[in-house]
Amino acid sequence: MSASIIDGKAIAAKRREQIATEAKAFTEKTGVKPHLAAILVGDDPASAVYVRNKQRACEQANIQSTLHRLTAETTQSQLLDLIAECNAAADVHGILVQLPLPSHIEEKAVLDAVIATKDVDAFHPENVGLIVQNRPRFLPCTPAGVQILLEESGTETAGKHAVVLGRSEIVGKPMAILLMQRGPLANATVTVCHSRTENLAEITRTADILIAAIGKPKFVTQDMVKPGATVIDVGTNRVDGKLVGDVDFEPIKEIATAITPVPGGVGPMTIAMLLRNTLTAAQLATA
Repeated sequence: MSASIIDGKAIAAKRREQIATEAKAFTEKTGVKPHLAAILVGDDPASAVYVRNKQRACEQANIQSTLHRLTAETTQSQLLDLIAECNAAADVHGILVQLPLPSHIEEKAVLDAVIATKDVDAFHPENVGLIVQNRPRFLPCTPAGVQILLEESGTETAGKHAVVLGRSEIVGKPMAILLMQRGPLANATVTVCHSRTENLAEITRTADILIAAIGKPKFVTQDMVKPGATVIDVGTNRVDGKLVGDVDFEPIKEIATAITPVPGGVGPMTIAMLLRNTLTAAQLATA
C-alpha cells in the first residue's frame, strides 16, 4: 500500500491564513505592522526565487516586506553596514539574509551581526542557545515546519526513533534538538548521521521517522528505509532542470506510511515559519 503524501503546500497555506489573521489583529490593536527586511546579495537565480516567494507570502500574511538587493561585488563591510541600519530601525522587526553569500563574504560574521531579537531565521548563537535549553525566542524555520508536518500526518514522535541525515546548522542540528526535547512533537530518541557515519543503511533502517537533509539527489533508496516509516525529505536539488529531493520518492512511497514530496513538502512550511517568527518578533518588540 502506498504511503500517504504529506501535502506541505496545503498545510502551509492553512498556517499562513492563521498568521495573517493574527497579524491583522495585532496591527489593529497596536498600530504596528510586522516588517521583514530581506537582504539578497548577488544574482543567484534560486536565491532570487526564494526571496520573491517569501515577499509574496509576507504580503498575503499582512506582513510588510522590504527587499534590499545588493550586487555580487558588495563588500562585507557594506553588507554589515546595511545590517546595522536594519538593526537600528525601529520599524523593522525581522531581518533575513538570504544564503548563500558570495565567496568573499564570511557567512558567520554576517549572520552574527543580525541582532538576536530580529534574527527570525534563528541562526544567532543566542537564539541557538535558547533553543538548546528548550526556551526558544524563535524556532528554526525548517525544523519547526517539519514538526508541524509530522503533527498533521498523525506521526507519533514520543518514544520513537528518529534518524536525521545531515548535521548542518540550519537543519540537521536544530532538527535533532527539537525532536529530543521534552514536549509536544518531541520526546523522540534521535540519531544524527553524516558523511562519516559507518553502516549508514543499517542505522536508517531502524528509523520510525527518517529526515533527509544532506543535499544529495535521491541519496536515500528503498533499501535504506524501514517499512512503515514516516519519511521527511528536506532536500532540494536540481537535476536536468527538475527539482528533486534527497529521497528516491517513487520506490520509497511504496513502503513508507507517510512521505513528503519535493517540491510541495517541507519548502512551503519553511516560509510559513519565517512569517510566524516575524510576527513573534513584532509582538516582542511592542510588549
